[in-house]
Amino acid sequence: MLETVNYSDADAPVRFVESLRETGFGVLRNHPIPQAQVDSIYQNWLQFFADETKHDYRFSPEKFDGFFAAQEAEAAKGRLVRDIKEYYHYYPWGRCPDKLKKELADYYQLAGEFGGTLLSWIESHSPDNVKAKYSEPLPAMMEGSEQSLLRVLHYPPLSGEETPDAIRASAHEDINLITILPAANEPGLQVKARDGSWLDVPCDFGNLIVNIGDMLQEASGGYFPSTTHRVVNPEGLSHNNSRVSIPLFLHPRPEVVLSDRHTAGSYLKERLAELRQVEE
Repeated sequence: MLETVNYSDADAPVRFVESLRETGFGVLRNHPIPQAQVDSIYQNWLQFFADETKHDYRFSPEKFDGFFAAQEAEAAKGRLVRDIKEYYHYYPWGRCPDKLKKELADYYQLAGEFGGTLLSWIESHSPDNVKAKYSEPLPAMMEGSEQSLLRVLHYPPLSGEETPDAIRASAHEDINLITILPAANEPGLQVKARDGSWLDVPCDFGNLIVNIGDMLQEASGGYFPSTTHRVVNPEGLSHNNSRVSIPLFLHPRPEVVLSDRHTAGSYLKERLAELRQVEE
């Protein structure tokens, strides 16, 4: 199991970045994001997903904001079977139900600002030869960006009639710089270790999980690994439980240079095509 780092410890930045380097994941406790705020979002959005009016907010094919039903959910790269989930894409400039918008907007801002702090930790504890690869400071890559995505994910109870081989979230890597993820209301998140085994990510409610995305792996020349992870199906009576999570995917401005091969914009377009979210 991954180590959980106490945010208030003096050596927290070092230990957190070491965990990211070794596993692609870092887990924090006693962090600045209030547990009560996260719990309220979970409860309010469970009600949203239980109401058929959710279909009134079907996503925009041009902007990708709004509600994605299960039959429109993404499939992981290389997979033909879609994940067992539905979700809502929130951007500050996008659509959102009026009664849910302020709470989500407040969380988006708070988590995004904290993400900037964590990017500062990552840069400060990157070796000099890795820092030299960054086209600009990591927190600066986020300045003025309108690309960061807050996804409200709902994994519904399992009915027993799911497509064979389908799971809640099949093995994948994230696209962005880093992902900010409060522990979900149910377990299931696993990360793939270097030896190929699967490790459970500490799911104590109140933990904050952070993982490296493909863009930071690209920008760091592979120093920080974008690690494969998944959400497995529950067993026993837990199959009757919904699972909710709210990952915030921190995306730099599209023109930010990641490497000789890619800007953030070109990399995002390539990866979304692989996920069957846009046309090739």
